[in-house]
Amino acid sequence: MEASLRNKRVLVVGRGSGLARAVSDAALAAGARVIAAGRHFSILEKDYQGTDVIVKSVDLIDEDSITALAEDLGRVDHVVSVASARARGKLSELSPEAIILSFHTKVVGPIMLAKHFAPKMPEDGSFVLFSGVAALEPDPGFLGVAATNGSVNTVIRSLAVELAPIRVNAISPGTVDTGAWDSLGEQKKAELFASLSKVNPSRRIGTPEDIAQAVVFAMTNTFMTGVSLAIDGGQPLV
Repeated sequence: MEASLRNKRVLVVGRGSGLARAVSDAALAAGARVIAAGRHFSILEKDYQGTDVIVKSVDLIDEDSITALAEDLGRVDHVVSVASARARGKLSELSPEAIILSFHTKVVGPIMLAKHFAPKMPEDGSFVLFSGVAALEPDPGFLGVAATNGSVNTVIRSLAVELAPIRVNAISPGTVDTGAWDSLGEQKKAELFASLSKVNPSRRIGTPEDIAQAVVFAMTNTFMTGVSLAIDGGQPLV
């Protein structure tokens, strides 16, 4: 059975671009009332200018900030956390600070979101967290990312049991064409995408819209919980 998002209140935590923006747009298209929250309120406000999205401020590494947002918003039906702080780099390059920030943003912060928002949610509500393909595909330079994403896959199972019947799921994207790869430079980014597209069973790179569709599915499928949906084009298979 699939539920509707029409007139449901959906909180999307993350930036105003990339995956978070695609999720917000998809939820709006499905009839939801969307609240976007993140650390940089002024940037979010600018990114969502001219839309029906309500913008709020929250810092996932500050529990008081999460508490304040929950008290401000009251009841919401679905919470989606897209925020990340990638601890990329080979072992010799990793710092404790980068790893801790990654865990705080994608693991500890979402746990605190569940702590403070679940008591205000209806029984048919849901949380959607973000994992990632690195948890399934060991690769030099992605140890910190893999550890964080693997933890998310564990957290959703525990939360799904503890918060039942509120559902808790994760989306695990593969390589997606967002601004996250722009730091490589245009040529290196194009070369990476071409090489991955050549071997991926899907024969292409993912789009933010691919991921957003999966988030809407996770929010509306009322018989799915404790699941990490791999939207990765089969990337770990090769």
